[in-house]
Amino acid sequence: MSEALRVEDVHTYYGDSYVLQGVSLRIASGQLVTVLGRNGVGKTTLIRSVVGFTPPRSGRVWVHGEDVTRWPSHRIARLGIGLVPQGRRIFPSLNVEENLTVAARGKNGWTLDRVYEVFPRLRERARHRGAKLSGGEQQMLAIGRALMTNPTLLLMDEPSEGLAPKLVLELAHALLQLKERGLSILMVEQNLPLALRLADYVYVISKGTVVFEGRADELREAEDVRQRYLGV
Repeated sequence: MSEALRVEDVHTYYGDSYVLQGVSLRIASGQLVTVLGRNGVGKTTLIRSVVGFTPPRSGRVWVHGEDVTRWPSHRIARLGIGLVPQGRRIFPSLNVEENLTVAARGKNGWTLDRVYEVFPRLRERARHRGAKLSGGEQQMLAIGRALMTNPTLLLMDEPSEGLAPKLVLELAHALLQLKERGLSILMVEQNLPLALRLADYVYVISKGTVVFEGRADELREAEDVRQRYLGV
């Protein structure tokens, strides 16, 4: 099976702060892989290292077999990466449809209608400005906007953050649809039940290093790992 993403022995710093200390992971094409861990352990830095916002000081990153380690972020994005950043970062003054169409890239694949099929609520709110949406609707819009770039690899940073339980269920349903469509997904999360429901494979990070990796069912059985590194 081909690889959508491979990160190998990545070391990343913020100034003098040593954040990622030799992280390696792999996503096969069509897989949904989740990275779990408490706040401040390096999960967001991993996303930033992959997309080139905070390039690693050492180690390598491959996207679809291409070594992108020293590439600028705009060039990496052209390989088919869609980013759903932490905090959503939609355009508050644009309406839903404008937020989606401004991100459109490529003539085939994801269209407004396809996004609305996955997130029917966005169709209902198409003429509402981003600032007028609920937190859950903004998260749906952030994911839809990333899909409009027609990605082959979707990077999601804390997509369930701040969502009510009902909306987390809606998010899970939508992500299962994306997975069934063959999209490769890296999801950084703190919501363990969501991760265990969706993930083909799980990595747990603590203090900038991978302390566990395995299938979701293996993490379910690893009570010591959950208690020590996830607090559950």
